[in-house]
Amino acid sequence: MSRKFEMSLMGKLQFFLGLQIKQGPEGTFVHQAKYIRDILKKFDMGESKPMTTPMSTNTALDADQDGEAVDQKKFRGMISSLLYLTATRPDIQFAVGLCVRYQASPRTSYRQAVKRIFRYLKFTPELGLWYSLDSSLSLRGFSDAYHASCRIDCKSTSSTCQLFGTSLVSWSSRKLASVSLSTTEAEFGWIPLLVDSTSAISIAKNPVLHSRTKHIDVRFHFLRDHYEKGDIDLVHVVTQNQLADIFTKPLEFSAFVRLRGVLNAMLSFHT
Repeated sequence: MSRKFEMSLMGKLQFFLGLQIKQGPEGTFVHQAKYIRDILKKFDMGESKPMTTPMSTNTALDADQDGEAVDQKKFRGMISSLLYLTATRPDIQFAVGLCVRYQASPRTSYRQAVKRIFRYLKFTPELGLWYSLDSSLSLRGFSDAYHASCRIDCKSTSSTCQLFGTSLVSWSSRKLASVSLSTTEAEFGWIPLLVDSTSAISIAKNPVLHSRTKHIDVRFHFLRDHYEKGDIDLVHVVTQNQLADIFTKPLEFSAFVRLRGVLNAMLSFHT
């Protein structure tokens, strides 16, 4: 690149667009600890009580038409700050994605849910992503779905995550565009590799079952074609080991921490 562009060597990369990068002989650690401290101060959450999870299992956000309206500009500012943070904090991806749905008409209950995420960040400011030099380049994918999770329109939440060896490289959590009639339909539509739905795997592998699943759009059946070609393999995983579960719904503390640890990517800066 130096032949084409004017460049200067300034040592190892340490900061990039709000990301902090620590490189060592064993791998690279990416985190946003300073950014977290900045947004906690910006939104007056620096002295708030820390929480051990980003969302309570009892949280059930709905239309809340009778709830007290809150400052839309500030609410959206909090959401935007959290969205940028998901670049290195997949553990808050589901909670932030759920709160994003209510930006149009924010209420007190929605603001409380957002503040809960900030209080969790105060408890875990130095978590980040670890990319080990010893990690293999074998690709694994996990897919999960929470059927009819939205209390407003009964649409499902679908999630995926992909790892190269032990390194988490991509993840997503989103509400499906249309209503699914079953968990099987919700999971089948998102290209599962490791899934905890045996029926979704059966549909992809066994064409005989297709007569009973015509309500699933035909375009999703390309998965079976790739399976038959040997491009991918579909493997059943028990729900307890479904890593994508952390991106699908609120979890109680022990399950949340266990999955966060099993991902083997969320590490503390001081670990």
